[in-house]
Amino acid sequence: MSKDLYNSKIDNKEEMEFINNTIKLDKELNELDKFVIKFIKVLEKHSDYVIISGYVSILLGRSRATEDIDIFIEELDKEVFIKLYKELKKANFWCLNTEDEKEIYDYLKNNLGVRFAKSKETIPNMEVKFALKKSQKESFKDRIKVIIGKEDLKISSLERQIAFKKYCLKSDKDMEDARHLEKLFKDKLSYDKIRKYKKLIENET
Repeated sequence: MSKDLYNSKIDNKEEMEFINNTIKLDKELNELDKFVIKFIKVLEKHSDYVIISGYVSILLGRSRATEDIDIFIEELDKEVFIKLYKELKKANFWCLNTEDEKEIYDYLKNNLGVRFAKSKETIPNMEVKFALKKSQKESFKDRIKVIIGKEDLKISSLERQIAFKKYCLKSDKDMEDARHLEKLFKDKLSYDKIRKYKKLIENET
């Protein structure tokens, strides 16, 4: 993939405004952003959502590649999910795990992720999970809206992102993601919240 797919660098505060749980970004949408937004426009007709993990750091200026975008959605009954799945297929998305709608739904009910990509492609892809655990459900409560021009996305709180990266995933890439957010938002973060989320994560693992 072209490096430009992930070119979202934010170099200074003038390109970003963070007020009342809303971040406004002054940046051009790259191909990865457009892929995410296209998927979200279908998804939000059927389910609420929150985007988590690596794409959050990329969206907010970290220059690195990713193959998947992690997202929690509210738990849906089978009929609603099937409607969502059929509309995703009409929008030219396919499921990498299986094309059997019952099997996809069973994956989700078992707290497993299912991946959706553009037809005939595998990356990038959206890794979708039902929010079933306490920490997953609570990530909907303090979401941040990110506005880019006429588009907007809902991401997990920065404190949850940092805690999850530092105390659950812990890879070099994840630690760099956390450091990027800490540096960029050092005056906006609540370290009491980060410690609270750390305990919640540790209690679930």
